[in-house]
Amino acid sequence: MNVIITGGSRGIGRAMVLKMAAAGHGCAFTYVSNENAAKETLELAREVNPEVKIKYYPMELKAPDKVEKTIETIIGDFEDITAVINNAAMVRNNAAAMMSNEEWDEVIATNLSGPFYVIRSLLMHFLSNRKGKIINISSLAQAGCSGQINYATSKSGLIGMTQTLAKEYGAKGVTANVVTVGYVPTDMTKNHLAESLHKFWLQHCPMKKAGSAEDIANLVNFLISADATFITGAVIRVSGALPYAP
Repeated sequence: MNVIITGGSRGIGRAMVLKMAAAGHGCAFTYVSNENAAKETLELAREVNPEVKIKYYPMELKAPDKVEKTIETIIGDFEDITAVINNAAMVRNNAAAMMSNEEWDEVIATNLSGPFYVIRSLLMHFLSNRKGKIINISSLAQAGCSGQINYATSKSGLIGMTQTLAKEYGAKGVTANVVTVGYVPTDMTKNHLAESLHKFWLQHCPMKKAGSAEDIANLVNFLISADATFITGAVIRVSGALPYAP
């Protein structure tokens, strides 16, 4: 099996790349600008399993023509792709009344339009093979999150996108699911999550702890496996039983 992971150079994406390597899956992962982080992820994956094919590619999700060219290159390099995990995302936090057009557009373009461009570029490949696994990574913000109306909208939009894909292509052997992520310490949460929200999580999460990137990677690895062929259109929350963001 060969897998594409967007945003695979750091955080949850890196954990998924390493999980794919451990499982013996070929993996193409993308990054935006930090090639050093991508190289580090590649080196770590090779340490985990030097026998599998792992490659990284720069890709700007906001540009559909660049997405299509990158996906074409990946398919050419790997010959066959079975699964895609849309993990890449960004935040531009602000109150709704103060949010600029640029802050809105950039997040929607990256977090919602980007996954659509990736999926659209792969669908004919999946349909011709009569198999394909689509995993979209969402967030508890999908139900609304103060100061993140753009991010929350993008993450809730992934649910409608995923469930539509499940209905349109289930009979063609393509499954589509959402993994909703709770608080997982990463570079993004470190830089954009206030300390008060970290304390809120530890106080209100029934498990009284944060999740790990490996928790997400383990679930994704199951969902792309042969053991999950009848799971599609699902929204699976990995949040220690906390159902909402503040």
